[in-house]
Amino acid sequence: MSANTVLKSLTDTAFDSIEGYRKAAEKAKSPHLKRALEQRREQREQTVATLNAEIQRQGGELVTKGTLTGKAHQTWMAIADAFENGDEAAAERVEEGEDYLKGKFESALEDDDLDPQSRAVVQQCYAEISEGERFGDMIDEQYD
Repeated sequence: MSANTVLKSLTDTAFDSIEGYRKAAEKAKSPHLKRALEQRREQREQTVATLNAEIQRQGGELVTKGTLTGKAHQTWMAIADAFENGDEAAAERVEEGEDYLKGKFESALEDDDLDPQSRAVVQQCYAEISEGERFGDMIDEQYD
């Protein structure tokens, strides 16, 4: 798998989480949770921009929409739908989505196909993804 393929896959998945956060923030009942979800979405948008810049540096095509299929998309749409059942159910789904995303980034960092610059970009983005995973754990505990 080429570095560009790895980067595109990560970007697709991160893009799905942006949409999930957007929908979740619309449906959240708690104003505090709405704000927190919006902040995560904004941070995730920066991560996608960073990944896209690296894809572009390698001559690849920018990712401008999520996968619209697959596990990541389904996970994040389930998160948004879970808000129909209250903030507690949704907080649990956010945690699941973030765990999935973190695992995907960890796998990418173990991939030998990444050149040093791409690996550095993925590592930088992994820091934000890890924050998202901690955020998921935190809100899951808070709304449990």
